[in-house]
Amino acid sequence: MTAIQSSQIAQLPVLGEAAQQSYPTATLYVVATPIGNVTDITLRALHVLLIADVVACEDTRKTGALLTRFGLNKQMVAAHQHNEREAAEKLIQRLLAGERVALVSDAGTPAVSDPGARIVDAVRKAGLQVVPVPGASASVAALSASGFVNDRFHFVGFLPAKAKQRETELAQLKLDTSTLVIYEAPHRITDCVEALAAVFEPTRQVVFARELTKMFEEIHRCPLSEALAWVKADQHRERGEFVVLVEGAAPSADEGELDAERILQILLTECSVKQAANLAAQITGRKKNALYERALQIKGDA
Repeated sequence: MTAIQSSQIAQLPVLGEAAQQSYPTATLYVVATPIGNVTDITLRALHVLLIADVVACEDTRKTGALLTRFGLNKQMVAAHQHNEREAAEKLIQRLLAGERVALVSDAGTPAVSDPGARIVDAVRKAGLQVVPVPGASASVAALSASGFVNDRFHFVGFLPAKAKQRETELAQLKLDTSTLVIYEAPHRITDCVEALAAVFEPTRQVVFARELTKMFEEIHRCPLSEALAWVKADQHRERGEFVVLVEGAAPSADEGELDAERILQILLTECSVKQAANLAAQITGRKKNALYERALQIKGDA
């Protein structure tokens, strides 16, 4: 890719819309950067990086390489997990002086399984403005390609590195009906799969999204019983960053009964017993006669 000069970026028609947006000063911009494919950067992110007075980044070398790809030469300061509090104090002083500060991580969105949360918290406590500039997301990308039909997901992030702590956390998630979203490093993917197999049912579906948006991107879905064999079948599958999705638990019969009970109670405040039972049956898929008998009992108790 040919580097684009900063002056040219501002003149590109495709960036005209981004340039016309409002970019207040004395503001921290939390900027999402590509998780792999450099062309996933947004037009708004490019413009913010262009006009920022300073870029606070997890690794100046990696961010410097990204900026160079787009012909940008910006002042950078380190803001990583080991110096967040100190970095926050320095960035607040710059914000108070009226500067625009862009906060980035090595990939993806700062403060989401990446450094940045303490900086954002400190800036907000100082009464200063924080503006998110969203972009590529590994978790959302994996969910969109998983085929899991579930409106809810539980972002777990990275599991504990120690085996006992990892299994304890997974055990607490076993009955969660949301799709579980787990991040895992390549050197721990085998341990992760073994822990999942020890806790969850073998029929649970699992999705491995490896090296998302990169050249060797791989997305594989299978029952948990086949997961370890799939990982071990190719040595390359133990390389690259992983998003692991685990199918949510099936709702228990007790949960279904509780849902039907709540729905009946709400409907009975506005409907007759017969209407409430009919509507509850349509909503929950449960038998109308049983719901009618229960509605009579609720009405009688009231």
